[in-house]
Amino acid sequence: MASPGQQPHPAAATPALARLAAQSQTDFELDFFAALLDRQPEFVEALKAHAKNLAMAKRHQEGLQMDWRITRLRPEDPLARYNLACSLALTRHFDDALTELRKAVELGYRDFTFMMKDRDLDPIRRDPRFRALIREYERNR
Repeated sequence: MASPGQQPHPAAATPALARLAAQSQTDFELDFFAALLDRQPEFVEALKAHAKNLAMAKRHQEGLQMDWRITRLRPEDPLARYNLACSLALTRHFDDALTELRKAVELGYRDFTFMMKDRDLDPIRRDPRFRALIREYERNR
């Protein structure tokens, strides 16, 4: 114990704390959500956060696996289908990406302005099926 007037000496940081302090926020969250999902694999909100962080880290193949899990748990969720389409496009599964994008629209996804500028969809944007989907929407507006 420090005597009166003396400051206590901080304990040396443990290796685990030093590693945490050196991590970026995204890396911390990737570790956190991975551990959480090991315990609760069907926790959809954690899956969504983990998928978003994986995308930010450009770990697209792993993000695709998260998006598949989410759509299995929430097959009628248009945003889940949209995010799956993005992951499929980023991993060069173009036919599946276009199929999922159509499902997202059929389920109610309507942010076409964002869809037209979303960089995740760049790999399929020039595909005639992408343009046909947009034209079909514009006709039905």
